[in-house]
Amino acid sequence: MKKTLFLLVMWCGIFPAQTFTKQDSLKGSNTGFRNFWDVKKYEISVEPDFATQSVSGTNKITFEITRDVSNPVFQIDLQQPMNYKIIDSDKKLCSSERDGDFIFIKTNTDYKKGDTHSFTIQFYGNPLIAKNAPWDGGWVFTKDDQGNPWMSVAQEGTGASLWLPTKDIWSDEPDDGIIMKITTPKDLVGVGNGRLISETTSRDKKIFTWEVKNPINTYSIVPNVGKYVNFKDSYNGEKGNLDLDYWVLDYNLDRAKKQFQQVKPMMKAFEYWFGPYPFYEDSYKLVESPYLGMEHQSSVAYGNHYENGYLGRDLSGTGVGLNWDFIIVHESGHEWFANNITAKDQADMWIHESFTNYSETLFTESYMDKASAEKYIIGLRKTIKNDRPIIGKYGVRNEGSGDMYNKGGNMIHTIRQVINDDEKFRSILRGLNKDFYHQTVTTRQVENYISHKAGFDFSSVFDQYLRTTKIPVLMYEQKGNELKFKYSEAVKNFNLPLRLKSGELLDPTEMWQTIKLKSAQPAAFDANYYVIYQNQK
Repeated sequence: MKKTLFLLVMWCGIFPAQTFTKQDSLKGSNTGFRNFWDVKKYEISVEPDFATQSVSGTNKITFEITRDVSNPVFQIDLQQPMNYKIIDSDKKLCSSERDGDFIFIKTNTDYKKGDTHSFTIQFYGNPLIAKNAPWDGGWVFTKDDQGNPWMSVAQEGTGASLWLPTKDIWSDEPDDGIIMKITTPKDLVGVGNGRLISETTSRDKKIFTWEVKNPINTYSIVPNVGKYVNFKDSYNGEKGNLDLDYWVLDYNLDRAKKQFQQVKPMMKAFEYWFGPYPFYEDSYKLVESPYLGMEHQSSVAYGNHYENGYLGRDLSGTGVGLNWDFIIVHESGHEWFANNITAKDQADMWIHESFTNYSETLFTESYMDKASAEKYIIGLRKTIKNDRPIIGKYGVRNEGSGDMYNKGGNMIHTIRQVINDDEKFRSILRGLNKDFYHQTVTTRQVENYISHKAGFDFSSVFDQYLRTTKIPVLMYEQKGNELKFKYSEAVKNFNLPLRLKSGELLDPTEMWQTIKLKSAQPAAFDANYYVIYQNQK
């Protein structure tokens, strides 16, 4: 075994119990082959080929050195069976070798802190094909209803490195954005993230060049190729005029023009609750995709068949969710939580999904009314499994339970009840998006921010809902106007006060307490708290 790879094995030995492989650690950790350089920009050319189900192109990776280092080894991620060739570098490279899904580029020179360098990598081959996009990763080579080729990729969990050589870790986004050139047959259209800055024709092909000016998470970098047509609109938002850009299959144009009218009220609701749309420079875009949807930054994938609900169903089972298009609302909510604020580690993916799940409730409240919003979020509880903790394992690209959606959203709804001041709650959501604007964050940063701004210690609440599978139970007995109560199934020192519908405040602990109510009428508990109420009689 080569010396470099031996060191990798030794380094990976720090992870306990050998639960995960060396490859998992290389995927999910800021290794010694990643931690001395910061990606500044990706300049990508890509050409998917429908007939051969292959992808080829180049990626120029520009990066800044963050500390002095001699003879470093750079880790580039590119998953098999994709092939590569290093075709250019502004520094002399010693060699490169491959270990599974990783390329290690060796150098024999010094790199100085603050210096900017680049290398260009050619990629080619037949990438992983998605079996059930977007739930599993891979390219999609299919045909639309009229027999035209339609191509895209789903890669949130698997990573963009399934086709593109990148530094494929959530904590390092290209600070200066990307350029992406998509080459297509002459009768098709290539749609990427950001704004279309040029379109050229060369013989029997077209090249569409797209630019993103803001930092972007790598799993959001997605080319789409199909027989698209474009229509535009604009929204007068908090930062001025926001361009709304829509790319749909040509035969769906009329349906899209009707269904996408929901974007403006959605944008109004989200800017009210979360603050300005985070990517005015890159526009807002919906792109029809050959799978259900995904939150690709400034290029939201849409595949909900122009129906309200989730493929025509209401996930809450209440009927409320049939009043709006789930994919438009949910995937666009990710522009604030996932794309503006991105988790450093996939284990903290709840930061993306819990807040975005709750964005559905906040939109419903703005679009309809508060009672409908509460009905919707409470209705989602029936899908919660409590199978494993919401937070996954760190450093190995491992996400936690799918409960990060509906359970996480209900946790945030519960926190809102404790704050009991919607203006303060809104200021916290807007503050998160302002103070962590275009940043990658950890769970602790988000938890501490909310507690600090709320003026209440929510640490035990986060521990309960994110790190255990137990739902707190309020055990109670009532005799006349005396109410006896305590928590069970709760973490130690669980701190979640409850407000009765009559307005009286309970501060339960694991010990029995008794208070006198204003009335001998049965206590009316508030279902907006994600707590199980258990009468001991």
